[in-house]
Amino acid sequence: MRVLIVGCGYVGLPLGTALVRQGHRVVGLRRTDAADAELRAAGIEPQRGDITKPATLAALAPDFDWVVNCVAASGGSPEEYRRTYLEGTRNLLAWLAARPPRRFVYTSSTGVYAQNDGSVVTEDAPVQAATPTAAALLVAEQLLLDAARERGFPAVILRLSGIYGPGRGYWLRQFLAGEARLEGDGRRVLNMIHRDDVVAAILAALERGQPGRVYNVSDDEPVTQRDLFAWLARATNRPMPPPAPVASSGERRRGLTSKRVSNARLRAELGWALRYPTFREGFTAELRRMAGEAAAPLPPAARPTSA
Repeated sequence: MRVLIVGCGYVGLPLGTALVRQGHRVVGLRRTDAADAELRAAGIEPQRGDITKPATLAALAPDFDWVVNCVAASGGSPEEYRRTYLEGTRNLLAWLAARPPRRFVYTSSTGVYAQNDGSVVTEDAPVQAATPTAAALLVAEQLLLDAARERGFPAVILRLSGIYGPGRGYWLRQFLAGEARLEGDGRRVLNMIHRDDVVAAILAALERGQPGRVYNVSDDEPVTQRDLFAWLARATNRPMPPPAPVASSGERRRGLTSKRVSNARLRAELGWALRYPTFREGFTAELRRMAGEAAAPLPPAARPTSA
């Protein structure tokens, strides 16, 4: 297959690497050439383009079998979300209209679920634009669902929980930096997914996803904030974070929701299996990786010279 990955970065690069190993020809679309060497080393063909600027897409022929849009907004403002996810999706649909791919996978967010009562959330649960950023994501999703229903565009939507993995992970890094705070009584439920399992979900969606279908991508165990911090405190021999009123604990762009996102559909329909079924396996791997990096000796060229 000839595959285009739009936003070939934190998720797109390992996805492209996996696809190249499977024998596919992969093109990675990025706004800058900063990662060209890294893409080429993985066997991915770098391509300049910005989905918020249709003229840059016009220079690239839409002759791809699979397209994955896993682009990330460069900022967290509602304007940037509308530009990247909504306008970008609209531009991609227009560009691909003449020659639609066999499969189009779009990575959205479980932030479109506004439930805050700790209930289990499936793909059939109500969605709500609780924040301006969620509103942009929902409208982008609707563009794709409408295209799938009205003209058979092969869009598959993956709603991702909070991604963590090498070099990334909001809660882990806040805890290790001593900046974490327990929100209220700590009963707020968090949903997470390791980057490697996101890649596996995208591969499953490309191979077996049903057009017009939505799938949640989250691990097997939603966890309360208190239980997460308690596990981290035991694993690292550090104290629990101090409490803070919910109102002062920081309004992030996903909003302060509390829900248990179900991954049952993705498992049942696409045969998706997790490498890191819960945060325990994933955070253990990340803590070991970080410890290994800290213990590794500096290479000769990087060792400081004596004064």
